[in-house]
Amino acid sequence: MELRRRVLLLPGQGAQRERMAAGLYGGRAEFTASMDTFFDRLGGHGPALRAAWLRPAPNPAMDDATVAQPLLLGVGYALGRSVGAAGGGLDLLLGHSVGELAAACLAGVFDAADVGALAAARAGVLTDAGHGAMLAVAGSPRELSADLGPGVAVAALNGPRQTVLAGPAKELADTAQRLRAGGRIVRALRSGHAFHSPVMESTARRSGEALLAFGPRAPRAGVTVVSSRTGAPVTAREARDPHFWGGQLATPVRYWPALEHLLDTWGRRPGLLLLDGSADGSLGAPARHHPAVREGASEVVPLLARGRDCGGPGDERAFAEALARLAECGGQAAVS
Repeated sequence: MELRRRVLLLPGQGAQRERMAAGLYGGRAEFTASMDTFFDRLGGHGPALRAAWLRPAPNPAMDDATVAQPLLLGVGYALGRSVGAAGGGLDLLLGHSVGELAAACLAGVFDAADVGALAAARAGVLTDAGHGAMLAVAGSPRELSADLGPGVAVAALNGPRQTVLAGPAKELADTAQRLRAGGRIVRALRSGHAFHSPVMESTARRSGEALLAFGPRAPRAGVTVVSSRTGAPVTAREARDPHFWGGQLATPVRYWPALEHLLDTWGRRPGLLLLDGSADGSLGAPARHHPAVREGASEVVPLLARGRDCGGPGDERAFAEALARLAECGGQAAVS
């Protein structure tokens, strides 16, 4: 029997949810240990961040990038470690925005011991710059271009017709009004920063400078990180460049092109198991539009519960079902 490759999809800003993956905390040993180590490495900020993570909805603190971004990084890393510890293993990693840093840590680009410090560095460069907002819009960039206000840019390509815009708050609000008047479906994302737009350029430079101290390396042999910045596998040269990772703060997220690359390259028989690590199902949803998934060669497998079950016992049920599906499909553990 040919074995399916295992792909971990890790979310970024906008996909965060209260108590995301918290249903695994205290039950899954590897997940719990990874999160506890993560909070410990944050020093005095760790207890407050843990409390913010475990607080039920509504929790406005989750809209704050200095809270959400570290948690997305820590939870994404812990999920990857948990899949490996359970014997599932990973062959390919694809992260959206800060999820790409979690993928890099799982692939050995950054030391596992530095995950907490990386999160602190990421939060540190966000405290005094790059403020703005983000919008998810149904439509392609070409369809939306005429309605974009000054300073508003395409921040992410999340699906065939799923575009995220970012920019200064007032200009983005005016853009949203025009789009709604034209019949577009528009949804504000949980972000007080204009991520992946020119507003973030100075922040991105500072991020790259901060990451230099962590000594990034090429990914471990046998593990491929597909970049949502380039839409292609990360090269050894890119991986060693701290500004490649830091610079993503000011460049568009090419998540859909990256996902297409995965499915076009490896999605046919025996295909891929796409492990969706998002708490809202947003990462696996666009994959269902690809022929490799529609025709059954590849498959989307949620790792976490959705909706009202997010952060509760449903997380453990979803994770156990995902591991059962991994076991059915066999395979070798590349990341463990």
